[in-house]
Amino acid sequence: MSTKIIFPLDFSELKQALMYVGLLKDHVSVFKIGLELFVNNGPAAVKGVLNSGGKAIFLDLKFHDIPETVRRAIKSPIIGDVDFITVHSSDGPELLSAAVKSVPSRTKVLAVTVLTSLSEATLKEQCLLKENITIKELVIHRAKMARDTGCSGIVCSGLEIIDIREQFGRDFITVVPGVRPLWSLVIGDDQRRIVTPRDAAIHGADYIVIGRPIRDAKDPVEAAQKILSEIESAGPN
Repeated sequence: MSTKIIFPLDFSELKQALMYVGLLKDHVSVFKIGLELFVNNGPAAVKGVLNSGGKAIFLDLKFHDIPETVRRAIKSPIIGDVDFITVHSSDGPELLSAAVKSVPSRTKVLAVTVLTSLSEATLKEQCLLKENITIKELVIHRAKMARDTGCSGIVCSGLEIIDIREQFGRDFITVVPGVRPLWSLVIGDDQRRIVTPRDAAIHGADYIVIGRPIRDAKDPVEAAQKILSEIESAGPN
């Protein structure tokens, strides 16, 4: 499978988000609905994207609570309309297992390993990473926990993809945020563990999440096409 683009609809206004769906529906594979759009518009955001031609939805709410709370939240009918949801793996196997057992059959649970906005130094400063453990080892540990509890895949940085592929094979879905083309400058970028679309594709990412380089371009469609060309230049992964 070639690497596919997920475009995040990071807008508070549903009308603006749907404008981008109309522009990009033939150029990206999945639209991501995150906290900003969902908090402001609720389930109407999911229905709106689907009705506007979105083929697949990644509901990125990063569920992060006790298992029973997450289990009850995921019972919402709107979850049946989305292709992917995210759960924080840091909450442990009980939460991951509860999410997997609660989703409808069409919806895949992806475990967030370590946010790409976090560096190894930051994790150690916050006492979230032992001095003798690397961030890559933490990601691998959490990926194994996700796989063992039945998650369909993980969200991780492109820097860990090669190791994930070696240990868990091709059937374990990998979604990579923090992707930046060399031609795109993102002012005040909050991402730390970054790769290019081509590198992510070469390393075997199934999906890349790429927003601002497309959203902030003068011509978003042209930017998406450039990224697709960059992915294609990597060859089959």
